[in-house]
Amino acid sequence: MSFGAILLAGGRASRLGGADKPLLRIGDETLLDAAIAAVRDAGASDVVAVGPDRGRDVTWVREDPPFAGPAAAVVAGLDALATEPEWVYVLACDLPNVRAAVPFLAEAAALVPADTDGVCLADATSRPQWLTGVYRTRALRAAASALPGAGRDAPVRALTADLAVAALADPGALSADVDTWDDAARHGATHEGVPALATRARIETSAADERVPNEEVTMSDQSQTLPPEALDEWAEALCSTLGLTADQLPVAAVLDLARDAAHGVARPAAPVGAFAAGVAAGLAGGDPDAVARAIGEVVKLARGTAHIDEDAEAEESADTGVIGIA
Repeated sequence: MSFGAILLAGGRASRLGGADKPLLRIGDETLLDAAIAAVRDAGASDVVAVGPDRGRDVTWVREDPPFAGPAAAVVAGLDALATEPEWVYVLACDLPNVRAAVPFLAEAAALVPADTDGVCLADATSRPQWLTGVYRTRALRAAASALPGAGRDAPVRALTADLAVAALADPGALSADVDTWDDAARHGATHEGVPALATRARIETSAADERVPNEEVTMSDQSQTLPPEALDEWAEALCSTLGLTADQLPVAAVLDLARDAAHGVARPAAPVGAFAAGVAAGLAGGDPDAVARAIGEVVKLARGTAHIDEDAEAEESADTGVIGIA
C-alpha cells in the first residue's frame, strides 16, 4: 500500500478570532507539525498542505479562491500531489490526537474490502468526520472531477456522497478537533506561548479597543469573538420584537442546525435551513414541540440520515464497529 496526504490548513478560524489554528501548540509541537509527522510516520511520502505557506518541508498550495471551503481545498490538494499513491490521508490541521488517529486509519484501510473507497472516523453521535479519513486516491479524484466549480463553497460531503466510505466508531476521541478557545484550553493548547483562554481574552480586549470611542455600541458593532452574552441579547431582542417565548427560540438547537446544514450540504444551506424550520414550526402551531420537531427534521435531512434504516445501522455497528457506509 502506498500513501499520500492532504492536510487542510487554510481556514479562517473565525471562532478563534482569526488566530492561526494550525500553529496552536500542544506540548512540544504545533497541530500542523503533529499532522505532518503523523502521516509521514504512517507511510505518506507525498504530503500536500493547503493553506498559507508556513515554511514546513511539504508541498504548499491554496484553493482557488482562498477560503473557498474544504471541498475546494481537497481538490487543490489532489491536483498538487506529485505522485499517484493508492491511498491519500485527508486531515484537518486541528486534530490534537492526530498521532493516534492516523495509524488507526492506516490499519483500517488495510482491512477494508476492495470495493470500499475510504475510511473515516465517526464521532459519538455517529456523524462521519470526513476530514479524519483516508481514501483511495483514484475514487477521490473521480468524485472531485464531478464537482462543479472545482468544489468552490461545497462541503466535504459533496465529495464523499457517491463514495463507499466506512465510518468507523471513534475508539477514543481521535477525531476531536479544536474549533473554539474552550476546545483549545481543554487540550492544553497555547498560542504564541500564551495559554488559550488568555489569548481569547487578549483578542476580545483588542476587538473592544478598536471600536470608535464615545459612540453607543449596538449589537451590530459587537465582534463575533465576544462572549455568549452578546448572542443572548440578540435572542432576547428577537423574542421581544416577534412575540416569541424563549422555548420557541432554542438558540443552541438552531446553532446546531446551522452547523449541520453548513457542513452536510453547503454554507448557504445554514440560513435557508433555519428559515425553513421556522416556517414549518409556525405552520404546525409554533409551540415548543413543533419547533423541536421542525429543527430535528432539518438536522436529520442535513446529516443525510433520513433514508437510513436505524435498526439495521445499529445492528451493523454492534457486529463490526462500522457505523455506516455513506
